Amino acid sequence: MINWNEIIDKLDYAFQPIIYSKSGKIYAVEALLRNVQEIPNITTIDDLFDLAFSNDYLYEFDLLLREKAISKFAKIDIANLKLFYNLDNRIIYNRSYSSGNTEKILNKYKLSKDRIFFELSEKGTSIEQNALSTMLQRYKQSGFSIAIDDFGIGVSGLKLLYFSEANIIKIDRFFISHIDQDSKKKLFCSSIIDMAHIMGMQVIAEGVETQKEFYTCKDIGADFIQGFLVQKPTKKIKDIEPIYEDITNLILDDKRDDQSKFINDKFIDKIEPLLVSSSLYDIILHFKKNTEHNFIPIVDEFGYFLGIIYESDIKKISYSQYGLSLAQNQNFSSTLLKYVKPALSVEISWGIDRILEMYNLNFQNSLGIFITSSDKYLGLINLNSLLTMSYKRNIEIATNQNPLTKLPGNNQIEKFIGNSFRNIQINKTHIIYFDFNNFKPFNDIYGFRQGDRAILIFSELLQKRYPKNSFIAHIGGDDFFVGLTDFEFSDVFELTLDIQNEFKYSVKNLYSKKDKELGYIVSKDRFGTTRNFNLLTVSSAIIEINSQSNILNFDDTLNLMKTESKSSKEPVSRVL
Repeated sequence: MINWNEIIDKLDYAFQPIIYSKSGKIYAVEALLRNVQEIPNITTIDDLFDLAFSNDYLYEFDLLLREKAISKFAKIDIANLKLFYNLDNRIIYNRSYSSGNTEKILNKYKLSKDRIFFELSEKGTSIEQNALSTMLQRYKQSGFSIAIDDFGIGVSGLKLLYFSEANIIKIDRFFISHIDQDSKKKLFCSSIIDMAHIMGMQVIAEGVETQKEFYTCKDIGADFIQGFLVQKPTKKIKDIEPIYEDITNLILDDKRDDQSKFINDKFIDKIEPLLVSSSLYDIILHFKKNTEHNFIPIVDEFGYFLGIIYESDIKKISYSQYGLSLAQNQNFSSTLLKYVKPALSVEISWGIDRILEMYNLNFQNSLGIFITSSDKYLGLINLNSLLTMSYKRNIEIATNQNPLTKLPGNNQIEKFIGNSFRNIQINKTHIIYFDFNNFKPFNDIYGFRQGDRAILIFSELLQKRYPKNSFIAHIGGDDFFVGLTDFEFSDVFELTLDIQNEFKYSVKNLYSKKDKELGYIVSKDRFGTTRNFNLLTVSSAIIEINSQSNILNFDDTLNLMKTESKSSKEPVSRVL
């Protein structure tokens, strides 16, 4: 006979912090089971839960563990700290499963529902996979927040992201490990983060262990960071800190500038919110005095945005004969939570581009978008402001684009080069400069329209062949610029050589049959001398920027390489 209480007594919980990526401030801790090795015949945590499941005691065992974790968590003296607690999806199949037990435990330790996130994993057995969607719905309906753990390594993947309506997803550490060195991982994670944000979810990057991993996760938009770089799991609750200064210092040291991230305060309507602890009488009076809006933002005692209350939802009470009197009655006037409706909100750090994208995908919300900073309410960007922001952003982008290719121009190129040198301790960058050969005589013989076609062919070739996260720009005329971050030189060289060769064969179609057969055209050079010119090709120069590079050498090196590239059929290259 297994003595489960004795097993519980041997177990303990360690806590690992989850912090805001933009500030280093703590958001939550994850409860991680410890001392499993002290239980006879048990090697891993999975063994322990498998044993409980096979004995049809999984739910009862989990409730005991749940109280153990919550009771220890309640002793951490940090305001509004959240607890992430891992659930075994299979508890749904236990015959003793019933709702309401977690709420009883939370009440015992004077904690509200919003202090706990249940983590459900998409990995595991087919039984666990089948239980996942049911568990999600059960706990969501009960008013608990949900986090999807180990995202990206299960079989459900994007389908789960689409249907889950989770509050947070945690990208598995497999994708975070060495993300700064792996362009595929970076592309995968940035795509997942973008999709999650558009659907109103936040993202935790798990297993962050190095500064480079941290900077990369922060750059691609991860909202929270968890991992050894912040702190290892600790059994000692006194070791949990309200803010992690090492991370704060990393953020302060990161002075990269991205104008698309900045939102002017004038676009944010600072509508005064009401506390959720306010009475029904308070909100009725608010709507009677303030007629400008038919809604009011609601925040908790810490300023965290909870949603909005519509005037129409309380109209029946406020306009009834005895409405105000009833609302003043403490027995009648209950918490405002039951009137709070969800509203589209985004973090200000997500930037203009992502905010506009989110609104476009959720345009049925006619109010606009509520703005938060580290989940704390800031205000509302209304429809008019969103339209103004969109117009200004489009003008800004268009101003810095090449009018023919619509690619970024010299302003963005200068910014990319500046950022590359600022981040040389974090990222290795390859810059490729392209220049057409024999473009002037081609233009003279075939005209500017065909010249533009040649430029567009090359522009499309660059966008098709280089990875989507590349920086591709048009300097002007027949000069192009490509920037690649965290790629190996051999890959950059081979791809650039392929592009040179592909352009050489593609552009032949712009010539007449006679000129193609000859392999040259006859035209005048810049001195007015008639001579033969080979068909169009493109030359390239590759510069590697790394931790040893000096920006003072950049211009001279590039000019020398441009000259060298004209006499080479392959890319010329140099480490700066």
